[in-house]
Amino acid sequence: MTRGRHVVVCGAGIIGLSAAYYLLERGHRVTIVERGAPGHDCCSLGNAGFISPSHFLPLAAPGVLVKALQWMRDPESPFYVHPRLDPGLIAWGFRFWRASNRTRAHRAGPLLRDLNLASRSLYEDLARSTGNEFGLQCRGLLVLVRSERGLEEEAELASRSRQLGMPSRVLGAEEIAALEPGVTLDVRGGVLYPLDAHLVPQQLVATLTRLVRERGGVFLWNAEVGGWRRRGDTLEAAVTGDGDIEGDEFVLAAGAWTPGVARQLGLGIPMQPGKGYSITLGAPRQLPQHSFILQEARVAITPMGSSLRVGGTMELAGYDLRINPPRIRGMTRSLSRYLPEFRPEDFASCRPWCGLRPCTPDGLPYVGRTRRWRNLIAAAGHAMMGISMGPITGKLVAEIVSGEPPSVELRALSPDRYG
Repeated sequence: MTRGRHVVVCGAGIIGLSAAYYLLERGHRVTIVERGAPGHDCCSLGNAGFISPSHFLPLAAPGVLVKALQWMRDPESPFYVHPRLDPGLIAWGFRFWRASNRTRAHRAGPLLRDLNLASRSLYEDLARSTGNEFGLQCRGLLVLVRSERGLEEEAELASRSRQLGMPSRVLGAEEIAALEPGVTLDVRGGVLYPLDAHLVPQQLVATLTRLVRERGGVFLWNAEVGGWRRRGDTLEAAVTGDGDIEGDEFVLAAGAWTPGVARQLGLGIPMQPGKGYSITLGAPRQLPQHSFILQEARVAITPMGSSLRVGGTMELAGYDLRINPPRIRGMTRSLSRYLPEFRPEDFASCRPWCGLRPCTPDGLPYVGRTRRWRNLIAAAGHAMMGISMGPITGKLVAEIVSGEPPSVELRALSPDRYG
């Protein structure tokens, strides 16, 4: 096993922090280069905090394009594409269409299961070693459904989950009410996925940042990578405004900004930034014990301490980080339909958050070495699953650098799979 390498990690989101943590565990030196400031708002901070073995269907799933076209007519819908003549978006959309078939989705299921279950186990280890600073709750996820057709579809997914070895229970409205006696619900039924968990993302980022510092990791803030120094098929240094950052190995974990950095190296790593929103109530009318997905609305609900976070939507609008008010209205109105004690006006004084999820055309992340550069490892493209897959991705990066066999088969995650 190789130890003592100097690894430069580009990006201080959940993936970059996880990679740094597991690299340091294996005795490597780590420098994290981050384009933002120390308090930077990475995509992980405002999300739902789900750890989701139940999410074994990739984003590019059968039927998703039909639903997306239907949603496009509604400004408050869960999905929207800003029409624009963008060759990158058009090429991504074509690849997404090709990937959205039953065969590919079926093939991706066991891999997504393994990645998420491995991460859940690593989170439990981390919670034990830190006194659970980041609020890990292993209570399961409730998918709530308001229509009979929706319940039939969820029952089919629950059956597939059990085929993959993950328990699930289809529940009626009364059974769900018994699990959540303190919450008023207007639902037809739903599915309980007991292996799912949730945490508080901002506390997780703070915990990992502290652990990386304590183990000797170095952070370089406000240091955007603008180029590379190279020799043959080897990278020698990342070039920033503050100088060249030399290293033995480089990890590309720049989230939605990964394609731009990759292009500097002649790499085609197709990805689109998918804007997601959240809004957090500090004193909610009711506080559930489980995390919820409001299935028809595609809205996520997470209890975080005494607060309640409501998140969702997928908006393909490039790198535009402006808040689109109809998206927020859509989420709060959906919440009121499923949880009728809540009112949209409850959120009037709350500040909405948005972040850019790094979305690949086939719904699988890029993890592994590139063919063109022998000391470059990609770790990006996790879309809505960055928190869920963070620890296993970091561990895989550390295994690759250390010359260990990877704990999960990486062929389907190759960063070269699109050329």
